Amino acid sequence: MKIELKEITVRELTEGFEDHEEKGVVGYGGKLDIRPAYQREFIYKDKQRDAVIDTVTKEFPLNVMYWAVREDGNYEVIDGQQRTISISQYVNGDFAYMFRYFHNLTDDEQKQILDYKLMVYVCSGTDSEKLQWFKTINIAGEKLTEQELRNAVYSGSWVSDAKRYFSKNACAAYGIGGDYLTGAAIRQDYLETAIKWISHGNIETYMAKHQDDPNASALWRYFQDVISWVEATFPKKRKKFMKGVDWGTLYNTYKDEVYDTDKLEAEIARLILDDDVSKKSGIYPYVLTGDEKYLSIRAFSDAMRQKVYEKQKGICTVCKEHFEISQMEADHITPWHTGGKTDEENCQMLCMNCNRRKSGK
Repeated sequence: MKIELKEITVRELTEGFEDHEEKGVVGYGGKLDIRPAYQREFIYKDKQRDAVIDTVTKEFPLNVMYWAVREDGNYEVIDGQQRTISISQYVNGDFAYMFRYFHNLTDDEQKQILDYKLMVYVCSGTDSEKLQWFKTINIAGEKLTEQELRNAVYSGSWVSDAKRYFSKNACAAYGIGGDYLTGAAIRQDYLETAIKWISHGNIETYMAKHQDDPNASALWRYFQDVISWVEATFPKKRKKFMKGVDWGTLYNTYKDEVYDTDKLEAEIARLILDDDVSKKSGIYPYVLTGDEKYLSIRAFSDAMRQKVYEKQKGICTVCKEHFEISQMEADHITPWHTGGKTDEENCQMLCMNCNRRKSGK
């Protein structure tokens, strides 16, 4: 792998700058791909964008940028996309800084900006070498997410089409699934979630297999099926509790089951009102699986444990042996799932062995 440090002026960087929805973003006389397939959309806010221009006009140094050399001899931005676009858009007249557009500046002010020197590390090597280098230098600014890095490795027709559905603000996936997913489409959270669901967690394997597919329509159809199943199985929408549930995994396992939606709704309503259920979003997987781990049932407090321990004088109620409190665990006398509450009256202290035997752990 070869790494070279180059000086690039703003004049050189912004020559031939174009920003097209379909063609992408290019600069440096058309030789620089400013937004490769794996990069996110422009996300700098006005304050961040203005800070870049302020740095340039004051002739302070900007952080070094990183480019990679492509097989055809052209370049792609690895780190510095947001700064590059900020500078290029300003010179292009797309926004004003301090109430002045670039064309409002005097000739000497324009020349000062255009002659400003940027420091750029240029990397040549294999795809795997460039990716490893990318991960190493991805330490400042708006860091790339794991999915954005995957998009870099498996870039191609499939990733480009998948991003059309899952990776833009107000994208199609947000339109139908925004109430059920966490994260942001623009940071690739929606795409990562959809691939994780369809691949049963084997994201890299799935992307490698489909990298050269002409489109991502299969993933989009699958995602639509998941959301349709959620809406049919749980017709009453509770955004607060439904957001972030691992819906795809539930769909993969239970999509062929037939449920009485009225009974499910009654059980969900009951559990939402149960103060012992600490994790309300876990209600949805619980009503399908019956596994209490999803609910994070409220534990007995330390004060309650101490009080019951003193009442029992440190004696385990099962084996009748004496133990230190650190050797004992609080247990529901009447199990939670049969109506037992997490309160002092329903608490007993058992030694660890007896508690594990009772719970089958």
